[in-house]
Amino acid sequence: MQNVKFYLKNPNSDLDNQALIYLFWSFDGKRLKYSTGETIKPSQWNSNPKVQRVKKTVTGSSDINCYLNDLDAQVKSFYRKGVTNKDNVTSIYLRQKLDDFKNGKNKKQNLFEFIDTYIKSVKALRTASTIQIYNNAFNHLKAFKEFYRKNLDFESINLDFYNNFTDYLIKEKDFSANTVGKIVKTLKTFLNEATERGINTNLDFKSKRFKVMNQDSETIYLSESEIEKLYNLDLVNNEKLDRVRDLFIVGCQTGLRFSDLSQLKMENINDGFIKIRTQKTNETVVVPLSNQVKSILKKHNGLLPNGISNQKTNEYLKELGSKAEFNQTIEITQNKGAVKIKSFKQKKDLITTHTARRSFATNLFLNGFPTNSIMKITGHKTEKAFMKYLKISQEQNAELLAKFWKEHPTLKLA
Repeated sequence: MQNVKFYLKNPNSDLDNQALIYLFWSFDGKRLKYSTGETIKPSQWNSNPKVQRVKKTVTGSSDINCYLNDLDAQVKSFYRKGVTNKDNVTSIYLRQKLDDFKNGKNKKQNLFEFIDTYIKSVKALRTASTIQIYNNAFNHLKAFKEFYRKNLDFESINLDFYNNFTDYLIKEKDFSANTVGKIVKTLKTFLNEATERGINTNLDFKSKRFKVMNQDSETIYLSESEIEKLYNLDLVNNEKLDRVRDLFIVGCQTGLRFSDLSQLKMENINDGFIKIRTQKTNETVVVPLSNQVKSILKKHNGLLPNGISNQKTNEYLKELGSKAEFNQTIEITQNKGAVKIKSFKQKKDLITTHTARRSFATNLFLNGFPTNSIMKITGHKTEKAFMKYLKISQEQNAELLAKFWKEHPTLKLA
């Protein structure tokens, strides 16, 4: 099935004049030309065949591009349904279907209709992980509606809803404060978007009491000696664990997310450096190859081992932690509403893919590497956020201060 294309009616006209955006699509030897009804200045249009959308720097571009994405998806859907139903699918047929769809878009959507449409419209503009977060939050909202047995719409999203919804997520779903916070944050994303589009006028969600819960994560990092111990494990007879271990070590030595490690190609590795544009932030990161990473690349013929799913990787990491005897007991504190629940786990059971990035940042910081340079790789925008990311104990902090005094014996405090 050929791609839907979007063109301006007069792309070479005065760059400050408004030009109508047209949809073009070829199917079964026929050609559909359809006016979207949207206009834009030619200077604000990205005509690259792989883009054909309003430039992101233009005010309101998100709304128009989402609408164009909707039309793209709808025309293909109308075609498939028409063929399935054995309708006479012509250009006139599709044009009428698109008119009906466009007229329906002008009707005010309810909360659930809007969220569903919004997620579909931004699917091509967001990462797969972001879409998954959107869908998860939407599913929890739908489940809550069934549990609550009351109608939910924009007017219903007030502080009473917030208290009932968060109470449901904590008590019925047994979610942590951070998980509840992520769901509420996503819901606020939907509501902000609906408000900007003029669909929602209820601003109760902007109240300070409609807050996004969060607590410091009880996470761990691996010290340099623990990483070395993991690196030296004999895994000759266990190919899966060997691959996971090697990829994890590279994460500990580069600070790259596993989503970025899994997409690394030979072209990303040159002259002793890894250079890659990260998926999450779309920023270019350059990291030198450590001796361990060089050894792992050599072992795998210049490439990294293929990654597996995040869930399976986390399972194997706990098995690796057991083999490396990371048996230190860690106290875990979780907030369940107003109640603090304490539990104890062994360090091996707390290792996840993200432990690699945290280990990278913490070990460099403990060795005195400049904070700003670490942040260039981890992507933290503020030092405050970065410091919360580190896992530094009170004892380690005191040791850093003692080391500082030793290196500056003549320094006097004012």
